[in-house]
Amino acid sequence: MTDLIARCTTALAEIAAAGLMKSEVAITSPQRARITVSGQSMINLCANNYLGLADHPALIAAAHGALDSHGFGMASVRFICGTQDLHQQLEARLAAYLGCEDAILFAACFDANGGLFAPLLGAEDAVISDALNHASIIDGIRLCRARRYRYANRDMDALEDALKQARAQGSRSILIATDGVFSMDGTFAPLPEITALAAQYDASVMVDDCHATGFVGPQGRGTPAQFGCTVDLLTGTLGKALGGAMGGYIAGAGPVIALLRQRARPYLFSNSLPPAIAAAALCALDLIEAGNGLRATLNCRTATWRKALTEAGFAIGPGSHPIVPVHIGGAAQAQAMAASLARRGVHAVAFSYPVVPQDAARIRTQMSAALSPDDLDHAAAAFVAAAHETGTL
Repeated sequence: MTDLIARCTTALAEIAAAGLMKSEVAITSPQRARITVSGQSMINLCANNYLGLADHPALIAAAHGALDSHGFGMASVRFICGTQDLHQQLEARLAAYLGCEDAILFAACFDANGGLFAPLLGAEDAVISDALNHASIIDGIRLCRARRYRYANRDMDALEDALKQARAQGSRSILIATDGVFSMDGTFAPLPEITALAAQYDASVMVDDCHATGFVGPQGRGTPAQFGCTVDLLTGTLGKALGGAMGGYIAGAGPVIALLRQRARPYLFSNSLPPAIAAAALCALDLIEAGNGLRATLNCRTATWRKALTEAGFAIGPGSHPIVPVHIGGAAQAQAMAASLARRGVHAVAFSYPVVPQDAARIRTQMSAALSPDDLDHAAAAFVAAAHETGTL
């Protein structure tokens, strides 16, 4: 153990020396557009609270009601005595909302992606993954026995080459796995091209839609709906636009979901979601399906923020997604920029290697329908001032 502690200590020193040390701030308020950190009110530009539902009164009331009617927790896994009517209602509701036959809940989307591949793919099969897929997809693929291929981010020629190779090697089933939205860049997977190639080579498509469900596409039904595509498997989270708590899901064909209930290890060996979270998620779906007001506000805030950063001279990722990365370059400079923003009342986190490539550090900002025009004006001025202080502009 002494040797292990020594190696951990050395590793931490190396991380700190490289400017890659990640730190946490203690928030003493609810998650919202303005949060309280160490007694200071700060504009929050780095939560996944896209629709501003994390502190919505209706969700809080639904959670309180479920605590009274269904208790605090299940103290068990689903197949023993951990399933309540709320879980089944939420699964049915998610499936209908996403246009799928069935859905299955997990404690988090990391668990959903981690449990997806091994039950469905064997050594005779192949899985082809985008190089910038989320870590949970990468880890889930590592747990299965299928042949593994990786293609450069959104590179359709590389994807077709992998499909040809998988077919030439006699793969029984081929599954293409991609994020719907790539979280470090806010870019969309080219789903029309991916699904066309899948049809050409008799492959299936799995999409992780964590950064889309609830606010992208018609009625917020996600990237397949936005592009008018049909995919075979959708994974997603309740921990972003759908209330911001926790929980994940897989939606797809009935037999596939039924097999996952029998074989997906994170489902079989993890406690079921607390009833308060299931009830709040059902309420979130009610709000999301009731109208487009929150999505319209989010889109307006996103357009305003992108315009302000571009006019100020910042290098931001192209597109229209609420994820707006501000490219800095070096890790140390990105951390200095984040610290300067914090002193100006703006909470925005620096991302650096290994989360993003070396020398591609950035401040990833994320818009929320809860942000006001005044919030964005203040934040834009803070970005300009912090950039001049740190030499970023």
